[in-house]
Amino acid sequence: MASRDLIPPSPSQSDYQREGKAGDAALTEGNDPFVLFAEWLTLAKDKEPNDPNAMALATVDSDGLPDVRMVLLKHADPSGFVFYTNLESAKGGQLAGEPKAALCFHWKSLRRQVRVRGKVEPVSEAEADAYFASRARDSRIGAWASSQSRPLESRHALEKNVAKFAAKFGIGEIPRPPFWSGFRIAPLRIEFWRDRPFRLHDRLVFERGDLDSPFTQTRLYP
Repeated sequence: MASRDLIPPSPSQSDYQREGKAGDAALTEGNDPFVLFAEWLTLAKDKEPNDPNAMALATVDSDGLPDVRMVLLKHADPSGFVFYTNLESAKGGQLAGEPKAALCFHWKSLRRQVRVRGKVEPVSEAEADAYFASRARDSRIGAWASSQSRPLESRHALEKNVAKFAAKFGIGEIPRPPFWSGFRIAPLRIEFWRDRPFRLHDRLVFERGDLDSPFTQTRLYP
């Protein structure tokens, strides 16, 4: 079967009519993109079947080649969007070399999307420690056991490493590894997208020239 046969066709006139007016509600407007994001994330938590806080994280390597992967949002407020990772992973190295990134949240159940672009900064030691301590014990052991993004000879080798660190820490406290922390994407641009019939979607952009400036608001053609 040719790959094109696996791609769903564009919706027909009757498809849109069957779907009714689910996309007709106006895009919420306001002056604060973080308030709007919180409203949409709350809706996603009620509707999205898996990981409503999942987001695609795009970075660039030393050659300027883009890279993207799914990560989980762990905190969001007016200072930015936070996720955690092994600092020696591919994304950790890329962000250390080029501290800028883009995010994309796509909630299929809501037919909504949020895109973020901005500068990247490390979270504080206190923030990283607090979040690490909140993780499940096995996840904390896993952080020590995984040399993220580097070659792995076998699944057995990973399991052996997990067992080694489980024995090392026993029933005691598991400290945060020095190579594990978080990043905050401080946004310069946030775009809200909502599906509307016949591809006439809503797009609302909040943008600022620097982190100390207020956001301006603009609507875009779909």
